[in-house]
Amino acid sequence: MVTEVGFYHLTKTPLDHALLRLLEKVLMAGKRAVVRTSSEERVEFLNGALWTIDSTSFLPHGTNKEGNPSRQPVWITKDNDNPNKAEVLVLTDGADPKFFDKFERCVEIFDGNDELAIIAARERWEELQRTGIALTYWEQTRVGSWQKK
Repeated sequence: MVTEVGFYHLTKTPLDHALLRLLEKVLMAGKRAVVRTSSEERVEFLNGALWTIDSTSFLPHGTNKEGNPSRQPVWITKDNDNPNKAEVLVLTDGADPKFFDKFERCVEIFDGNDELAIIAARERWEELQRTGIALTYWEQTRVGSWQKK
């Protein structure tokens, strides 16, 4: 079902700031998202950060703690499910890509300051390239916007 996997290479802003902007674009496109991260601690961090990063922005989202996934356009989890029937999967912090093909689009965000994250992203790219899935690579510019390479 997946039509594209986009790799987003963080070089200027921290994950939570970049994630907010990417999720705003997902919602503006009329889509729902699951943000999958690596641990419950990261779920809690991202949940709190998305409420406080930008006081002028409102990004409705939830986690297992809040419940009601069907009412949440953005769901943050460490699990491999899709309880809010999202079209977009966002992978952060080296989260398990299992079942990514159950979504229309997958976004993998990786930290360009973390050598292990770069190596893992390259390996994942090569693995997906062999499957024929459409891949895109985005890198942050000096001002933190995204440029397709």
